[in-house]
Parts: sequence; structure tokens; C-alpha cells
Amino acid sequence: MSLLRIRCSLAEAPARCQWALVDAGRAPVRGEGRLAELPRRAARVQLVLPAEQVLLTRARLPAAAKRRPGSVLAFAVEEETLGEPESNWVSWLGRAGDSDALAVVDRQGLTRWLEAIKQTGYRNYEVHCETLMLPWTQGEWGLAWDGREGFLRSGEFDGAATDCGDRKSPPLSLRLALDAAAAREARPEAIAIHPGAADAAPDLDAWQRELGVRLRLAALWDWALAPPLAGLKLMEERQLWLSSPVLLARLRPAAWIAGGALAVHGFALVADWTLLAGEQRALRRQMETRFRAAFPDAVAVVDPALQMRRKLAEARQAAGRSDSGDFLPMIEKVALAARELPAAGLRVGAYENGRLTLEFAAVDAAALRRLVARLSEAGFSVDTSSAAPRPGRGTVVITVRAS
Repeated sequence: MSLLRIRCSLAEAPARCQWALVDAGRAPVRGEGRLAELPRRAARVQLVLPAEQVLLTRARLPAAAKRRPGSVLAFAVEEETLGEPESNWVSWLGRAGDSDALAVVDRQGLTRWLEAIKQTGYRNYEVHCETLMLPWTQGEWGLAWDGREGFLRSGEFDGAATDCGDRKSPPLSLRLALDAAAAREARPEAIAIHPGAADAAPDLDAWQRELGVRLRLAALWDWALAPPLAGLKLMEERQLWLSSPVLLARLRPAAWIAGGALAVHGFALVADWTLLAGEQRALRRQMETRFRAAFPDAVAVVDPALQMRRKLAEARQAAGRSDSGDFLPMIEKVALAARELPAAGLRVGAYENGRLTLEFAAVDAAALRRLVARLSEAGFSVDTSSAAPRPGRGTVVITVRAS
């Protein structure tokens, strides 16, 4: 079965790419050019992403989250990516010890390339990371090296791109990775060096003296020559075809059964909706009756629940008792909810008729979301907006109202 590998950079527009057509038992056919010029006879398509454009990390996830790749998982690595979660696509790779292995890529760049590949006529594709295609064995790391930089695979789901080095000096990131592994007692016994070309191999003796670990020279690294099943899929899509008349004939009874079930379900849904609507009208009439019994002087009853709350607030104020919309109860609850925000961040505070307006200097987005959630749990209605820009800083305004 033929395999078409496409190596691209997500930071570039999907115009040109490197590709390799791999057939079993034959040398790969390689090329570089526009996507419109890709070979058309491949049964499988792999999009290979460079190591520096894929972040391999770990997090602890609930079981249900593993089945929801994409922007949902991005919130699990929000602190590491330092960007908007919606801008990343996150895939679950597997279980690693007591945590989950995740791969993070740029969502916008990936979407552009996948849409461009679909326009060429291919509908079946897989997304791979070059890091996880590098050979790896237990107790030994793998390093692909082009003579100046490369990428490291340090585990089944672990790896990263390296910084620069030379023939005599290994990259600093490799030394730091070894120190971190030693701290958790996971230092490798050896590192296999896969040069990108015969003249790209480093001075193993010089590197060994600096790293303090045994090195060996392994086979040349070429993404096009990696085994067809190498690496882990970050994403895949399969196109299902139902054009066979025999298959359609077999599915017809199931379609009739599904249609009947949907009809019964629709009838039950309409009946349930009608019943609930009747109950809602009965409850509203009951609330209106009780409101008019309590306040016979009311001219009109538009929202009995809201009007009852307002009358109750007026009665509390007339009796000299505080209400949830008064300043002191509100400011006490708001101060408790904003306890983790820096005190110096509050610029302006104003209260008027049950509405408390707070203006903060630019705060962390995650802390702001937590503040809004706590205020909502406390029974307040909360609105946020950006204030008019001031010289040297941005501000955010939070308006809190008693529900």
C-alpha cells in the first residue's frame, strides 16, 4: 500500500511542501513543489510536522476528557502554552505513569494545511510529529542531528527540539534534559545519535566528556525513510463511502427502524413539551395570584418573581434591615471573591442602587474568570468590559448586580 508523506511548516502558507511517496519494497520517490502537484495514487497520507512546532507535555486529566481532542484539551495545558486555549489543538497520546501525555500544535496553521490537502482530492489523512517518528528504546534516548541543531526523543511520548550546538559542543538543552532526568532518577544509559548526513555526525568523544553519558552513532535520520507505522497519530480522518448498492440494500431495514424510532421520539418530545408548557403556565398563574394577594395595590404583574423580590427589598429597607443589594453585604461578598487579586490592582469602585462597579488594572485572564465564577455562585449578576484605555496600562471593568 502506497504512503504519501508531506512535510510542512505550520507557520507558512500551504503553498509548497516537501513530499515523499513510499511503496513497499521500493525506494521512495521524493519531491518538492506546490500541493497541486502532489502524486495522486497514494492510499494513505501522512502530514509530518517539524519537531519545533509540536509541544509534547503532560497533564492529569479526567477519563472523559481524553476522548475530546482539540480546543477542549487545550485548557489542560493553558499555563504552559501562555496563549489563548482556543488557538491550540491538543491531542491525547497515551498514559505515562500517573499523568497523560499530550501533543500541542497551532490550531490555525494545522487547519489551513488540512483544508489545503483536502482541496487536492485526498480525504484520508494522518497527522504525525517528527519527534515521535525517531527510533527509541527503553533506557536509551534518540537524537536527530543535522550538524547544528536537531530534536530529541527521550521517551515513548516525550521529546523536544534542541537549541544550537556544533561538532565539539552539544546543545545546552540536551544537557538540561539530562540534568532533569537525573533529578527524577531517569537518566538514560546511552544516547543514539542519528545524523542527518554522513558529515553531520558530532565528535562523540567531545560530547561524551561534556554530557557524561555514553553516545553511539546510529543510522542516518530521514523523515521520508521512517517505517510506515513509525510514530503516534496526533489526528486522523477517514472518509466513509456508502456508494455500494449491496451495502445500501443491507442498511435499508436499519434505516426504516431508525426512522420509526425517531418518529416515536419526536411524538414523545412534543407531548412532553406540551405538558411542561402547561405546567409553566399554571405556575405563573399561581405566582401572580400569590403576588396580588400580598400586594393588592399592584397595577400590573409582568414578572411576579422579580416584582416579589423588589417588594421584599423595599420591605427590608423600610424595616431597617440590610438586603443583598445593599452596599455592605455586596462589598463583603465581592471582597471575599476577589481575595486572590492584588489589592493595588483596584483602581475605582462605585456603588449606586444595588449596582457595584469595580475597575481593575489589567489582571490575569484566568484569575478574572475565577472571580466572575465566584460572584455568580454568590448570587450576583456579573458583566465585564474593557475600560477606556489609560496611558501606560489597560483596565477591565466588572459590574456586579444583585440578582
